[in-house]
Amino acid sequence: MREKIEEAVREAISSAPPRGFKESVDLAINLHNIDLSQPANRIDAEVILPHGRGRPSRVAVFAAGETAMRAKAAGADLVIPPDEIKELGNNKRTARKLAEQYEYFIAETQFMPGIGKSLGPILGKRGKMPAPLPPTADVTPMINRMRNLIKVRSRDRLTFHVPIGSRDMEVEQLAENVDSVITKLEQTLKDGRQNLKSVYVKTTMGPAKRVI
Repeated sequence: MREKIEEAVREAISSAPPRGFKESVDLAINLHNIDLSQPANRIDAEVILPHGRGRPSRVAVFAAGETAMRAKAAGADLVIPPDEIKELGNNKRTARKLAEQYEYFIAETQFMPGIGKSLGPILGKRGKMPAPLPPTADVTPMINRMRNLIKVRSRDRLTFHVPIGSRDMEVEQLAENVDSVITKLEQTLKDGRQNLKSVYVKTTMGPAKRVI
């Protein structure tokens, strides 16, 4: 299976003309024999890519005091103090921009109710409600974990896309990332591989090559 994945990735990259920007590499996943109108059958999973996605995911943290300092030291891309939560909720344009700029959010548990009230409609709609951080937990490993994390979400669609890397990564690295996503899908889907109609790999603007 790994050889077939590597071959598909290599063909996808070699057949895509060079572009003037850094292209991502994505999977196009097609499901069948599953009723996605039933929420219990939908995929909503997380996968840690062994080799990341070509750039670290952007992480924002709602925190104060020592947790805020630890988040900054751990390299959080943005630390949002609690007194800005309500302000963000009142400025929908800024809140939407925030939701688009950052892939993942973390929040101290004490701030979750306020975030839900002020930002829930915006973050929740995008599947980006913050991961809660318990009072005694260290935010550092949580940030590090999210750097190479992707979310695999089908919603109610039989066809959906998942980013698994960038074009400048090694073929072997991309293939291992692809394998991780497929393995997660097989573990998550009701009937495993039987629910996978096909999986294609492609660069942002390049042709798709079939993996399975």
